[in-house]
Amino acid sequence: MRRLQAARGTTLSEEPAVTAPKRPLWITLGVASGVLVLDQASKWWVQQVMPGREPIEIVGDWLQVTYTLNPGAAFSMGGSLTVALTAIAITVAIVIIRMASRLGSTAWAVALGGILGGALGNLSDRLFRSPGPFRGHVVDWISVPNWPVFNIADSAIFCSAILMVWLSFRGVGLDGSRPGRTG
Repeated sequence: MRRLQAARGTTLSEEPAVTAPKRPLWITLGVASGVLVLDQASKWWVQQVMPGREPIEIVGDWLQVTYTLNPGAAFSMGGSLTVALTAIAITVAIVIIRMASRLGSTAWAVALGGILGGALGNLSDRLFRSPGPFRGHVVDWISVPNWPVFNIADSAIFCSAILMVWLSFRGVGLDGSRPGRTG
C-alpha cells in the first residue's frame, strides 16, 4: 500500500475520505415505494370491483375482501381527528426520511420503509379521496375474523412495528451496531 501511495505521490493522510454508504436510504425508499404502489393499486381495484357487492370469500371466513371507507385512525377510531391524523402522517414521513439518511442497518431500513410506505399510503387517501383534502377517508378492504377491516398500508405499518420491536429487543442500533458484542 505504501509503495502504491509513494508511486502516486500521496500519503495515508491525503487519501480521500470515505463517505458512509447510502444503501440503507435507498432500501428505505424502495420498501416505501413498493408498499405505496401495492397499497394504492389494491385500493383502486377494490373501488372498481366492490362497491355495492357482498364480501368476496378468499379463504372461507378466514380471509375476505370487504370494501369500507374509514374516516378515522386504526380500527375506525378518531373519525373527527382526520386533519390531525393527516398532520401526524406528514410529520412521520419527514422524520423517517431524515432518519433514513443516517441509517447503517439494513433491517432498520426495511422497518422504516414499511412504516413510511404505510403512512404515505393512508396519507394519500386522506389527501386525495372524498370528502376532500385532509379529510379523505381511507379505503380498507382486508377482512379476517375478530379483527377490524384493514389495508396493505396498515399491514406494512403493523409488520414494521413488530420488526422494530424485535430489533430493539435484540439490541440492534439504527447504525447496525449491537452493544456489548465484539466482532
